[in-house]
Amino acid sequence: MTRIQSLFSAVLLSLAVFSVQAVELAISAEEAYAKTQQTEQPVLLVDVRDPVEIMFIGFADAVDINIPFLLADRTQWNAERNIFPMNRNPEFVEQIKAELAKRGLDENTEVITMCRSGSERGEPSAKVLREAGLVNARFVVHGFQGDALSEGPQAGMRLQNGWQNSGLPWGRSLDADKIYRLDR
Repeated sequence: MTRIQSLFSAVLLSLAVFSVQAVELAISAEEAYAKTQQTEQPVLLVDVRDPVEIMFIGFADAVDINIPFLLADRTQWNAERNIFPMNRNPEFVEQIKAELAKRGLDENTEVITMCRSGSERGEPSAKVLREAGLVNARFVVHGFQGDALSEGPQAGMRLQNGWQNSGLPWGRSLDADKIYRLDR
């Protein structure tokens, strides 16, 4: 095999591995819930939303812990976008690893992250965890609330797919032991 053929083969192999990882990265809300209900393979389901967002939108009791990937910085204001900026939690990876250790789980454990829609925090948080050595990190595609309707009288409302719209258990109450808190 020539050097060019070897290089070409290596590129094809890495593309195949990347494609497999991209497919394995996403998991449906129903699959994630089923994984939390079985006992054969341990899994850590992490809600990565800011706790204030959870307070107003709802929470899934099947979630093991809330560790935000991005936190609203309430000391700043983005006047152009009329929002508080969202900054990456600098301790996110360490907090996930600490939670695994606290439960007697190792870094090969499947960690599933869930945000509101799956794209802005869910997928990026799973990728960050994989880059940090948690090779079985995944994210709930469509997240907790799901996608917004594009047409009709409820256009813009998140009423399709996701955890909340899949008939999975959730509620408005927060679990003080699971929610991310600065007072402990």
